[in-house]
Amino acid sequence: LLFNINLPINFNSPYKAVNVQEFWRRWHMTLSRFLRDYVYIPLGGNRRGECTLYRNLLLTFLIAGLWHGAGWTFVFWGFLHGLALVIHRAWQKVKKRVNLKPDLKPVYILSWLLTFNFVNFSWVFFRAREWSDAVKVLKGMAGLNGFALPNFLAAKLASLGSWGIVFGSWEFGRDAVLHAPVMIVLAFILVLSVKNSMEMKDSFRPDSKAALLAAVLAVAALLSMNRISEFLYFNF
Repeated sequence: LLFNINLPINFNSPYKAVNVQEFWRRWHMTLSRFLRDYVYIPLGGNRRGECTLYRNLLLTFLIAGLWHGAGWTFVFWGFLHGLALVIHRAWQKVKKRVNLKPDLKPVYILSWLLTFNFVNFSWVFFRAREWSDAVKVLKGMAGLNGFALPNFLAAKLASLGSWGIVFGSWEFGRDAVLHAPVMIVLAFILVLSVKNSMEMKDSFRPDSKAALLAAVLAVAALLSMNRISEFLYFNF
């Protein structure tokens, strides 16, 4: 902004999305618009019937997968999102017929939970170097590599050892005092209830305290520039 350059918003709390279509309206929004304008619409968009629409959605996200890298894991990630959008589109039609109220609290929560878990499932293929890596992570997520319970349950549930269940520490690191479930719950409360930076910007009113804080943070940022972690999208 100092150089009069206005960058478009690119992420807007995507993990708050309650369906995969909304996720792509919140996640990497510049890429979503590019795919819409230069791939989906030239293919025909939704102007040539429902079957053609489904085909165009799948093709668009297969191309999105290839855009990220020439690997089968990326292609499969794109296929998963294309398929999810096709299912969402078909479900929208069914929902209108049965007159399901989307604003009902249980439906809203279930929609968010399904979307959140689907997106995280698909990320496994996006981040995996090989198919074998993705399969290994998915097995771990499903508990197929063994299941651990906290130590304090060992005395009461020792018989579960014959089922492959082990007992150990759930703590992160040697000195950590919070267990994983507590940390996960706190993280969910934070990210689902607190405003994101875009929303904070809209209500921000500059004053002397904000100026002082910005100056301190700017100096801290400059001093830490030698500790750089490579941005994920440098890979693409």
